Amino acid sequence: MANYPGNSKLNMTNTPSLSLVIEPKELQTIQNNEDILIVDLSSPKQYQQAHIPEAVFLDYAHIVGMNQPYTGLLPETDQFEHIINSLGITKNTQIIAYDEEGGGKAARLIWTLHAMNHTKASMLNGGLIAWYREKFPLNSNRVISQANPNDQHYKVDFNLQPVVANTEYIIENLENNAVALLDARNIDEYMGQAKYAQKTGHIPGAKHFEWSRAMDTEANYRLLSKEKLQPMLDELGLTKDKEIIVYCQSHHRSALSYLMLKYLGYEKVRGYPGSWSEWGNRTDTPVET
Repeated sequence: MANYPGNSKLNMTNTPSLSLVIEPKELQTIQNNEDILIVDLSSPKQYQQAHIPEAVFLDYAHIVGMNQPYTGLLPETDQFEHIINSLGITKNTQIIAYDEEGGGKAARLIWTLHAMNHTKASMLNGGLIAWYREKFPLNSNRVISQANPNDQHYKVDFNLQPVVANTEYIIENLENNAVALLDARNIDEYMGQAKYAQKTGHIPGAKHFEWSRAMDTEANYRLLSKEKLQPMLDELGLTKDKEIIVYCQSHHRSALSYLMLKYLGYEKVRGYPGSWSEWGNRTDTPVET
């Protein structure tokens, strides 16, 4: 990891890998580890106003691709590789991501990292909301990486299928009882009463579990406990024995659904980049309302 101006990173490379979801108190105790990189995916305005000390800013727009009308695609490999190396990330870097909205953007970064087989990534539970409300320190000093991306050699490869589902894969598995779909959009989108693509409705057989249901607003937007989440999903038939494919409009909200399922211990989870912006704009995709 590159050092940043004013940092005094500690050499703690033998620290065990962190859990997928970590608490603010835990982050405070390890944030000076030289292999830790805290990544802020809040809005630029929010980052300028206040962020977690040591956190580098990453614009969410830079980690998603677009090919109108499809949005929320995987980023271009070269673009994402440049970002990874610009931040000084190596295979040993433990990334801790957070945002100001409850975790959607942070989870999308983690899913993208998983898609390139970088599994040393965690989400700060509750993100900036929990950190601020529980009175952990903030500052407004921009952290600038000293890494030279041309000197780094972390190669990005998105040809790793276990966490990515494309349209063809979903069509092939619509009748597969071992595969289930989770639609993380709001109920109006799911029922076809809101239109954000040429077609409205949902993918046939998809179960509705709006992304925000995973959040505990009374606990500063942390994920609900596993004991509360699992029965909710089981009731919908989204059980651990199945492969679950998550989607929303652009795999932003459903990225949190992906992380929620991994947090619960689901072994087979895929995100659908493009999501309804692709499915709802193609002519060869069936829909239900």
